[in-house]
Amino acid sequence: MKQLIKDRQLFIRRIFLICYDMLAVFTAGMLALLVRFDFHLNAIPAQYLDEVWGSLPYLMICTVIIFWFLRLYSSLWSYAGALEMTYIVSACILDTLSSAAVILARNWGDMFPVPRSFYILYGIFLVILVIGCRYSYRALRAAKNMYKNGAYRRNVLVIGAGDAGNQLIKEINNSSYVKKRVVGVIDDDNTKIGNYIHGAKVVGDRNSILEKVQELHVHEIIVAMPSASPKQMKGLLDVCKESGCELKRLPGIYQLVNGEVSVNKLKDVDVNDLLGRDPVCVDLNSIMGYVSGKRVMVTGGGGSIGSELCRQIADHRPSQLIIVDIYENTTYDIQNELKQIYPELDLVVLIASVRNTKRMQQIFESYCPEIIYHAAAHKHVPLMEDSPNEAIKNNVLGTWKMVKAADAFSVKRFVLISTDKAVNPTNIMGASKRICEMIVQTYNKRSDTEFVAVRFGNVLGSNGSVIPLFRRQIEQGGPVTVTHPDIVRYFMTIPEAVSLVLQAGAYAKGGEIFVLDMGEPVRILELARNLILLSGHRPDDDIPIIFTGLRPGEKLYEEMLMREEGMQETENRLIHIGHPIEMDEEKFLEQLDELSGYVVTEPDDIRDWVKKIVPTYHPEEGA
Repeated sequence: MKQLIKDRQLFIRRIFLICYDMLAVFTAGMLALLVRFDFHLNAIPAQYLDEVWGSLPYLMICTVIIFWFLRLYSSLWSYAGALEMTYIVSACILDTLSSAAVILARNWGDMFPVPRSFYILYGIFLVILVIGCRYSYRALRAAKNMYKNGAYRRNVLVIGAGDAGNQLIKEINNSSYVKKRVVGVIDDDNTKIGNYIHGAKVVGDRNSILEKVQELHVHEIIVAMPSASPKQMKGLLDVCKESGCELKRLPGIYQLVNGEVSVNKLKDVDVNDLLGRDPVCVDLNSIMGYVSGKRVMVTGGGGSIGSELCRQIADHRPSQLIIVDIYENTTYDIQNELKQIYPELDLVVLIASVRNTKRMQQIFESYCPEIIYHAAAHKHVPLMEDSPNEAIKNNVLGTWKMVKAADAFSVKRFVLISTDKAVNPTNIMGASKRICEMIVQTYNKRSDTEFVAVRFGNVLGSNGSVIPLFRRQIEQGGPVTVTHPDIVRYFMTIPEAVSLVLQAGAYAKGGEIFVLDMGEPVRILELARNLILLSGHRPDDDIPIIFTGLRPGEKLYEEMLMREEGMQETENRLIHIGHPIEMDEEKFLEQLDELSGYVVTEPDDIRDWVKKIVPTYHPEEGA
């Protein structure tokens, strides 16, 4: 029914335009004669009037045919732009030429049945009349949007007067669904200041942002600079965040290249934009040949790191991708996602625990993986401090069982996902990961499997990250809780972390610990303040920040390498290799065997046992 109504409305609209164009032909012809004879109707020779009048039916038919073929009856004129203007001018030029042909054909042998200026004037008036009709749709729409629900429209300041800003402002003005009004534009090009873009004035450069926010009563700032580098974006956002306005930006330059600059492509500015460093870029296409055609297993494949690993691996055509995870909900999500994006992928999704020796053996026997990414682990520091035995059983024993299975079934490569908290650990989670690193380094010397570890810091947006916690606290009106004013952390994004893991698999010769150079550490207090500012609030005034004290096992800072490991560069200057630490491997394996038998008795002193295995573990320093 709705479609019938729409079809009827479209038919009525086209009939209206056809009738209008016929009237425009008549009006343009009469105006051309009137202008030629200085608007004195009595001065127009009768033969000219007769000729124009007699030619009108033919001119109207030609006009409708030409306009139809040039899509002047099928365009959405409420969104008309430069392309539609080109169609109109082209159609009117063709129509003028056809009109001249019709008039001359009707008066064969007479070179001047009408004045020569008639054709030029006719074409000019026809263009004006047709444009006036078509673009009145857009003018009426803009006027309607300007006054409709005006009291509820948000004042927007657009940063960037380039192509992206131009298209964005045009869409905001034309859309009846976007409750925004562009009150000003910021651009550092002094030649643009004072000029207008679709009615919005370029009011100044970045140094005047805070002043213009107050002067123009701005509610929201949109950064329309898709080609800006991370450092440029950080410098700009450092100014904008002090305005108290909500911040949004275009995601990237490809949006502009693909013609996708629009309001629905905007994203909220987040802390990633304020880190101010270039992302770690890895040319995965050049290194992922070792995955292509291989049977690849990802444990913990439903987690934030594991699921991104699965996406990247699936994109490089493994012969089979085996996802193993104990948690069914997120695993189900990544299964559906991969099935939709890669319908040809041989995907196996299994719910299983890496602690279950029999289950793991069955999986290895059935699928014979050639490459394993071991991401399954308990990673939440405070929770593991409360349940230290679970950290050992899952992280240490689970990894040990996976390593032994990889060795027994001749897996080619085994990549362990580790953490910076394994360096001089003060918490049981970090200590358990250090034992995992020791396991893979020990077995690397005793197996044909290439065992490596990948160590990185906190991952923005991952499960358990501080960012989602801060966001929830801000949404609830605060307070935002920070453990200590001086606490610092290294941060990286999920794609960066996964790039490192995948490149480690390519570089692996066995026994390495790969480490990402993540630049300068970030103060968590500054992170919290930035998130509050980006949410349109003021720290301490609108949203309070309180300090709760370091949690059990938590350090003020994290280290990426132990001193004795040293650093070795790789082909990617941002990725380094730590040399294996010498240790008594026979003694370590004996301790590991004793630990595996002891931890299942649920002891109260498991930390003391762990300290014997990891001499650098000092839980008292994290208290």
